[in-house]
Amino acid sequence: MSKIRTKIRIGGLGIAAISYIAIDYLRHVSPIWHERLQPCLWGVLALAVVSRVPFYKHWSSELRSAIPFIASLVFLLSTLLFEVLTVRFVTAVLGLDWHRETAPLPDPGQWLLLALNEKLPSSIVGILRARIIGLHHYLMLFMMLAFSVVFDSVKAPGLGLGARYMFTMAVGRLLRAVTFASTILPSVRPWCASSRFPVPAHPHSWAQTYYVPYSSDATAIRQLIQHDVAYADPVGNYPGDHRPDWGSMSFLIDFLRPTASEGSAWYHLLTAAGGGCNDLIYSGHMFVAVLTAMAWTEAYGGWTSGFIWALVIHSAQREVRERHHYSVDCVVAIYVGYLLWKTTGFIWSLKDDASIRNLKRLLKLDKIQGQLFRAAKDSDMDKVRNLLNEIEVESSSSSSGKSGGKNEEPTQLAMWLFACFTTIFSLTVVFLAFIWTSDG
Repeated sequence: MSKIRTKIRIGGLGIAAISYIAIDYLRHVSPIWHERLQPCLWGVLALAVVSRVPFYKHWSSELRSAIPFIASLVFLLSTLLFEVLTVRFVTAVLGLDWHRETAPLPDPGQWLLLALNEKLPSSIVGILRARIIGLHHYLMLFMMLAFSVVFDSVKAPGLGLGARYMFTMAVGRLLRAVTFASTILPSVRPWCASSRFPVPAHPHSWAQTYYVPYSSDATAIRQLIQHDVAYADPVGNYPGDHRPDWGSMSFLIDFLRPTASEGSAWYHLLTAAGGGCNDLIYSGHMFVAVLTAMAWTEAYGGWTSGFIWALVIHSAQREVRERHHYSVDCVVAIYVGYLLWKTTGFIWSLKDDASIRNLKRLLKLDKIQGQLFRAAKDSDMDKVRNLLNEIEVESSSSSSGKSGGKNEEPTQLAMWLFACFTTIFSLTVVFLAFIWTSDG
């Protein structure tokens, strides 16, 4: 019976994930049915989670993971702020004229997709073009995976899994920001910057001194290499930049290059655009998609993980097809996401508990093997059983916790308060993430 229930739980999570993607895709096919079914699905999933909270047995484990979870969340928010500042800098430093006039780089991946459009059946091309899944879908899929701990479909603690996901994402976003700020590449969409960023059309004084005089003249570039000194005078007569009074944050003016039309607060500039317009190597959307697929593969496995990996590949070709990224951005995002997830198993791992228990069993067995041999020689089976029970009890003590009957009553109220707060907080995060990322 327990095996049947496990199969039902496992199948239920996969069905819920596919149902969510299918129902959300109805917004492109039948908006009316999408408006009817989507609230019903979210309501059913939320009620299912809440109904399982009183029966969840791992709240003590969740409590131990609360601090790593909060620390990972703060780290992620900090790296996202740094990334947004960097996106604005690489867009603003060269000015809008550079973005309009600089041609995209040649991308054989784009050529391949255009060639396949001519060779493949129109039905297959239609599937490849379909907007089946986006950024917010991958975030929701991970949240569904983390919440499934209350159904015992995924190893507890869910906060530990969430901490690993956010920590890995924070490291990846930090590496991404450093990467695309190191070398500024032209956008695949030359008109993008003009539509999103009201930055000055002319380059910043830094670019006027260190880039513009050497951007196209081969002789100037050769002399720059020989002398390793910015010897040329700035080219052109450009107006000065607008410099508002930002107080202690005024050092950001040279990086963000605000205009008078954008208001007087520096943080308004960070929420005005929906994303960067340079080629931001590597793709942030693909990085999130790969992390979600890796989390599903390790924590859940099965056919659903294969389905999510298929969606990741579909998303990669769409990123290139729709000219959101070059092919290299998607390729790099895939292997960076894979490698980073593999390196953060110290936060949460499916194999942790089994490895620790096995190690403890071996250590305990090494200590008592002499007693065990003597008891076996004396045919004292009761003593053999007692020694083997000692091994099992000691190896499982760390994972089960030390909660005697006297200590359970004083902490029961605290556990219930923590459970209620965690549930409400997590559902609120799901709602906000769904709202803030619904546009991709």
